[in-house]
Amino acid sequence: MGALALITAAALDKRLVDPEGFLGPSWARLPMLVFGALLLDMVPRMLWQSRLHPKLMWPIVRERWVSHWNRERIVLVVMGLVCFYITYVSYRNLKSFLPEAMGLEVDYDRALHQMDQAIFFGHEPAILLHSLLGTGIVAHFLSYIYLWFLPLVPLGLTAWLIWSRNISFGYWFVTSQVLAWTLGTASYYMLPTTGPGFEYYWLYTDLDDTPTSQLMDSLYNGREAVNWGWANIDAVQSVAGFASLHCAITLLVALMAQYTIKARWAHWVLWVNFGVTVVATLYFGWHYVADDIAGIAIALISFYLGGLASGQKFDRHGFGSHPTTTTSYVPVDDDD
Repeated sequence: MGALALITAAALDKRLVDPEGFLGPSWARLPMLVFGALLLDMVPRMLWQSRLHPKLMWPIVRERWVSHWNRERIVLVVMGLVCFYITYVSYRNLKSFLPEAMGLEVDYDRALHQMDQAIFFGHEPAILLHSLLGTGIVAHFLSYIYLWFLPLVPLGLTAWLIWSRNISFGYWFVTSQVLAWTLGTASYYMLPTTGPGFEYYWLYTDLDDTPTSQLMDSLYNGREAVNWGWANIDAVQSVAGFASLHCAITLLVALMAQYTIKARWAHWVLWVNFGVTVVATLYFGWHYVADDIAGIAIALISFYLGGLASGQKFDRHGFGSHPTTTTSYVPVDDDD
């Protein structure tokens, strides 16, 4: 991904930029999350176990550092952050290059829109959802669920890298994430679209003004500014429809929780989050049905390949797997 981003930038006479995001630019965001998670791991444990006795605090911190923050953990965190950082920054830049690389006139919105109408027997899926769910309170609820995706990505990455008791689960998560963002980037170039909310915006004018609709307006303006040379040199455009990485990443996180976390409430929360996110993508016009299906396929492929790469053995029958390693070392099974 890094090499492809560099080559594409050179071919288009562009420069690579570090896009702004949750808690600032990526180079600052990820270390801040790790430091924050380290404090969250250490401080409550220290205060609770010491019963606020100052002399007991340092031994507790030292014991946790020795037992949990060993060489394996540090290698996982550093490798995971570096690989994800390179992949994500490359993804944002390659996504921004899409209109110029493929041509502004190349898109498949009409074809995917016709597929949606065929699936819903001539009706617009967005209009059906608006009629069924309403366009007021539900719009605000779906908006916040949809935007929860923004902090979910770095928070999920940080949690699995730092708190996975089985080191291989941390490698599984970050490998699957890297694969998902890579395949998502490839899908943008395979089937360029902008999405129904941009191409058929009049279908969504009945919705209440929400943070999601404001984000869509901002992305539209950003796309126009970048495409027509009005934006500053560090600006990126972030509009691409096929496939839905909102669906891919939320499903991937739900699958990882199902397979690596014992708390059932976490399973329910993340599966519901995925389901509501799928509805939100159609409700606001971020994606066509085909986009969501492709996103689901990306999640399943990334989840499975990431599992194999990190030493997980999937059961032939049933909804489960078991790791063949607890460390970064992945043994080779002997068929004999």
